[in-house]
Amino acid sequence: MAVILAFAVLFCWGVPVVYAILIPSIAYVLIEDLPVTLLASRVVYALDSFPLVAVPIFIFVGNLMNLSGITDRIFRFASVLAGRLHGGLAQVNILASLIFSGISGAALADVGGLGRVEIKAMRERGFDAPFSAAVTASSAVIGPIFPPSIPLIVYGSVTSVSIIQLLMAGILPALFCTAALMVTAAVVSLRAGYPRAERGPTLREVGHSVAPALPALLAPVFLIAGMLTGVFTPTEAAAAAAVYVLVIGFFVYREMTMSHVLNAALLTARNTSAILVIVAAAAMFGWILAIEEIPQSFGAAIAGLSNDRLMLLLLVNLIFFVAGMFLDSTTATLLIVPIIAPPVVAAGVDPVHLGLIVVFNLMIGLLTPPMGLALFLICDIAQITMRSLLRAMLPFYFPLLATLATITLWEDLVLAIPRMIR
Repeated sequence: MAVILAFAVLFCWGVPVVYAILIPSIAYVLIEDLPVTLLASRVVYALDSFPLVAVPIFIFVGNLMNLSGITDRIFRFASVLAGRLHGGLAQVNILASLIFSGISGAALADVGGLGRVEIKAMRERGFDAPFSAAVTASSAVIGPIFPPSIPLIVYGSVTSVSIIQLLMAGILPALFCTAALMVTAAVVSLRAGYPRAERGPTLREVGHSVAPALPALLAPVFLIAGMLTGVFTPTEAAAAAAVYVLVIGFFVYREMTMSHVLNAALLTARNTSAILVIVAAAAMFGWILAIEEIPQSFGAAIAGLSNDRLMLLLLVNLIFFVAGMFLDSTTATLLIVPIIAPPVVAAGVDPVHLGLIVVFNLMIGLLTPPMGLALFLICDIAQITMRSLLRAMLPFYFPLLATLATITLWEDLVLAIPRMIR
């Protein structure tokens, strides 16, 4: 317990999360007079994971799309398709996020890539900056539950749950969340009098917008079909996505250059390093907790609270909703999931269902103070204050929480597709 207490004190003190994890872990090894080589071996063991190879590759794919103009074509296509709906470009924003998420697999990639294009376009059409930022931030959480998904891949690698099952489980909840956000955007836009396209698109206009965007639009279909048919694993799907984006960037759109590739690689190295350092540190921390039998004690405590499946799911929601307010999704998954998942699964909760609940809670955490990373990123992009953003975000928390409640209570929505492929 001293290790957990030390972590909590350091974290609350403002120490970066990696150091807050590593310092107590190293101190434990030294105080217990364990071989120092254990530090290196645990770090290497944590990173020697085939599923984790997908993480840097999907980050690379997202960066390539942002730098090579693919995101612009996705946005233009969505604009033709949804611009006439109430809310106009707000609906375009949400639809484009769904399309983009089918390739990038990361919420922050959506915010940092499409977000700049979307907010600029919305402000030019008369939408105020806080509302534009709120739509962008709230729709970005669709990405991590729609395949491919980096958080679901990390969850699967931690729990040894089928990653393909997890990715397929996210399709229907992502579509449900998209619809709920679009309804909310329409209601808010009607009340505020935001503009929309003056008329619906003609077939000719739809055709002209589909042609340039079609290669990008086919990417999610290509990836999902490949995983379902067994042509490639989720990890190999990441490499397939990278090759696909490179091919359409160089030979179809002909806008990608080696400079784009190099810049994307450098950004990927920086982003991946931040994630994998946390993975390594959390593995050491988790190993120490296992030695001290903390997971077993905590699991027994949870089992003692209730055997009711619904009560356990509500407890899981509470734990991860609060954790998401303070920890990034990777850290929370690596530190908390190994403790919470075993007793909850033993009580009869499907591990795939549990994975979607955990990940969606943590994605909502990206949008909740005090540590919501998406909030800080979108404030920087839109050049607005946190107070104005949170005020504009209020209506959008309702569809997100409604989606969370739905996937918690309606197991079939999550498991319908995974059951088809089991």
